[in-house]
Amino acid sequence: MKVSDVMTSPVLTIEAESPLLQAVQIMLARNISGLPVLDKQGHLVGMVTEGDLLRRAETGTQRRRPRWLEYLIGPGRLADEYTRSHGRKVSDVMTPDPITVTEQSPLDEVVQIMEKHRIKRLPVMRGRDLVGIVSRANLLHALAGVAREIKPATASDQAVREQLLTELRRQTWAPSALVNVVVKDGTVELWGTITDERERQAIIVAAENIPGVKAVRDYLVWIEPTSGAVIYSLSDQDAQEQEKAS
Repeated sequence: MKVSDVMTSPVLTIEAESPLLQAVQIMLARNISGLPVLDKQGHLVGMVTEGDLLRRAETGTQRRRPRWLEYLIGPGRLADEYTRSHGRKVSDVMTPDPITVTEQSPLDEVVQIMEKHRIKRLPVMRGRDLVGIVSRANLLHALAGVAREIKPATASDQAVREQLLTELRRQTWAPSALVNVVVKDGTVELWGTITDERERQAIIVAAENIPGVKAVRDYLVWIEPTSGAVIYSLSDQDAQEQEKAS
């Protein structure tokens, strides 16, 4: 399998000069842990993630060191840490020049990059254009731990996936950036997060209407905004019950 078989597209992004609070609000509202950062021309310049926000002056978690250690570290690194812990713009805290992959990159290569650099997501590029993002969650959905043993998706499976993703992108109600689709032998698996429980059935109907679909498996998760309760699909609930029974 390759990146285009599992990546999430389109991608939620944020501009480098945007307020940092805006990035935090998007990540919380969309239940995602990172955002690609674009310049004013729409080119990828960085990534901002939860890890970039761990040490902040507002929460009192900025780094504190003995004076003698600060002397050894030097003023340059200390100044950089101050910017990251006190900065108010996305560009102040983002990780610049992120590692990227292409749509044709094999999944085993993606896994190797993530393991080597200890990162959770990779922007997917087509030339200079950002066309998707592949995360650890996407890889788990596709069973990427055994990527070398998985046969590439058939042309018909790929066509079904692209048709469903295209349909979701056309619908204003569909959280297409939060939903991932995996198709195996005509069976559509729906993964990701929905923002309203009513979206679940609409997405299932969209999948069932595509020629060649034999079955639809719903693994979408809804996080109730008021209580924060996680509502799993019936497929997930059945799987959990089977695990308890075994």
